[in-house]
Amino acid sequence: MRAFVFTDKALGRQAGRFVWLSINTEKRENATVLAKYPVQAWPSFYVIDAAAERVALRYVGGATVPQLQRILDDGARAAAGARSPDKILAKADRFFADGKNVEAAEAYRAALQNMSPSSPSYARAVESLLFALSASRQPGPCAEVAKDAFPNLRASPSAANVAGSGLDCAVSIPKDAPRRAALLEALTADAREVLDGKRAGLAVDDVSALYETLASAREKAGDEAGKKKTLEGWAAYLDGEAAKTRSVEARTAFDAHRLTAYIELGQPERAIPMLEAAERDVPGDYNPPARLALAYRAMKKYDEALAASDRALARAYGPRKLVILQARADIYAKKGDAEAARKTRMEALAWAEALPKEQVSERQIASLRKQLETPP
Repeated sequence: MRAFVFTDKALGRQAGRFVWLSINTEKRENATVLAKYPVQAWPSFYVIDAAAERVALRYVGGATVPQLQRILDDGARAAAGARSPDKILAKADRFFADGKNVEAAEAYRAALQNMSPSSPSYARAVESLLFALSASRQPGPCAEVAKDAFPNLRASPSAANVAGSGLDCAVSIPKDAPRRAALLEALTADAREVLDGKRAGLAVDDVSALYETLASAREKAGDEAGKKKTLEGWAAYLDGEAAKTRSVEARTAFDAHRLTAYIELGQPERAIPMLEAAERDVPGDYNPPARLALAYRAMKKYDEALAASDRALARAYGPRKLVILQARADIYAKKGDAEAARKTRMEALAWAEALPKEQVSERQIASLRKQLETPP
C-alpha cells in the first residue's frame, strides 16, 4: 500500500480531508495507541472521529486506489455523523469498528440481504463480513458467503480477496461437514478463475495471497502436482511484478511473498541475491537479514543463518525482535545445538514478558513456556 497506493496522484483530492497518520505498531511508544485502537490484523485502516476519539470506520486488508477512495468517502461520512441511507449497514460498521466481529457479522448479513450488488458499499460489506466471520471462527458461513458473493464481484477489485478468504474458510471446515466438499470445489474454481484471468485492477497483495491460499488448499487435498503448479505460478507472478518496479521500496515490498514461494518450492537459494540486494539498499532495516536467516535455514546453512540473524537482531525492536529470536532458536535446534536453542527461547520469553501487553499475546507467552518445558 505504501509503495503502490498512497503514492498515487489520484489520492490528491483526499489530502485536505484528513489528518494522515501511520502507526508503527512494533514500537514500544505506540503501545498506548494499540490499547485505544486494537489491531486484529495487518494492514488495518481506520477513519477516526477526532472529536469523539473513536473509530468511525475500519477496513482490514489491502486496497486498490478506487477501493481506498470509497473507504475514505464512507469513513468521512461516518465521522461526520451523516445519516446513512442503510441503518443496518451503519450498525454493522459500528460493530466492526469496535472489533465486535460476532455482532458485526450478524449485522452485515442482515444489511446484505437488502443490498443490491450494484451498491457502492456492497463489496466493502462483503469483505468486512468475510473477515468478521473468519475472525469469529465461523468457517462454514464464511465460505458460503464467499461462494454466493463471488459471481457478483468476479470482475471487481475484490475478486481475489473474496475467493481467497472463502477458500481459506472452506479448508478450515471440519472434514466431516456435509457441505465442505462442494464449497471447496466451488471456491477452488473461483480462485483459479481469478488467477487464470487478466488480473487487471487487482491488488498484487490480494493476488499473491490467493496463490498462497490455493497452494495450501492443494496440499491439504493431497494434490502435490496441483500445489507445485500453483507455487510455480505464484513465484513467476511475483518475479514479474517485482521486475516492473522502479524504486527500492516497491521492489522489496514483494520480498516476503517471494521468499515464502521459493521456500515452499524447495528453492530457497533463489531468494539469496534478492535479499542481499535489499540489505545493501536498506541497511537499517531488519527485514532483509531476518529473511536471509530463514532462507539459509531452509538451505541448512546454519552458520550463515545465524550470522544473518545477528544482523537482524541488532536492528530489530518490539514484537518483531521476538519473532526473530524464535526463528533463531529453531536454527540452533536444526543445527543440533539444543542448549543454545533453549537459551535463545529463554531470551525470547524474557523479551516477550517485558513487552507492553498490547504488543504480545498470552498465547505467545504460553507457547514459549511450553517449548521450554518440552525436553529437547
